[in-house]
Amino acid sequence: MGDGTAETRAEAVVDALGLVYHDGLDPDEFMLFPEDGGTTIEADGEVSDWSETFGGRPAFECLVRTILSQNTSDSASQPAHEDLLERYDDGGDLAESLAAADHGTLAETIASAGLYNQKAERIIAAAEWILDTYGSAAAFDEFVLDNGAETVRETLLTLDGVGPKTADCVLLFAGGRGGVFPVDTHVHRIARRIGLAEPDADHGAVREALEDAVPAEKCGFGHTAMIQFGREYCAARGPACLDDPEACPLADLCDQVGVDPVEGTVTDPADVV
Repeated sequence: MGDGTAETRAEAVVDALGLVYHDGLDPDEFMLFPEDGGTTIEADGEVSDWSETFGGRPAFECLVRTILSQNTSDSASQPAHEDLLERYDDGGDLAESLAAADHGTLAETIASAGLYNQKAERIIAAAEWILDTYGSAAAFDEFVLDNGAETVRETLLTLDGVGPKTADCVLLFAGGRGGVFPVDTHVHRIARRIGLAEPDADHGAVREALEDAVPAEKCGFGHTAMIQFGREYCAARGPACLDDPEACPLADLCDQVGVDPVEGTVTDPADVV
């Protein structure tokens, strides 16, 4: 994108994060001008007409990766994923390999992800379900690619340990679906803190608000960029604006729900309702 107008505040948030994380601009290299019906964005110098495409990952591997990421950080779950693939991915059907896995061995392999006994049980059960229902990991890929988003989402939600975020990550990173905005803890917090969703909105309501307000082709990038923004600027207990309101690249778009820089306090947005 270049200088222009975002039609909604949520789209402006994604566009601004595109300037930060895609084009590498510092917050002082662009300006945001909220106005009725949208937000005008002006940037110093040339910026790219950025776009991000998603999809292409094997659906079962993506499901496993997302299960491993639950209730932990990427720095903990990524090594577990790599260790799992090193032990169980022999070039054949990963679902067959994991369905036959010994629970204790798998749990030991993924220990760095935390909750390893529970996650091993869920991964084995998911592998068994895929073989029973589709016959192979490849056939599960076809199901994810060939069916509507709601059909895939509802089917995945029948699995133990698969919630909306996990299902949506499969749709986005394996299925390449536009218009899917997975909501993890970072996205859930930030959308409510900025004011893009109601302060007491649950994960489903936040997802609906974002998917309604962000163009389909920007939802995937919005998800990944908002997570990075949460880690670098908008942490749960110590957002950058608490010490310096100008430190945040989204300051002009944010309602700071639950953040009181004067008192130096931060509460969950739901607690201010």
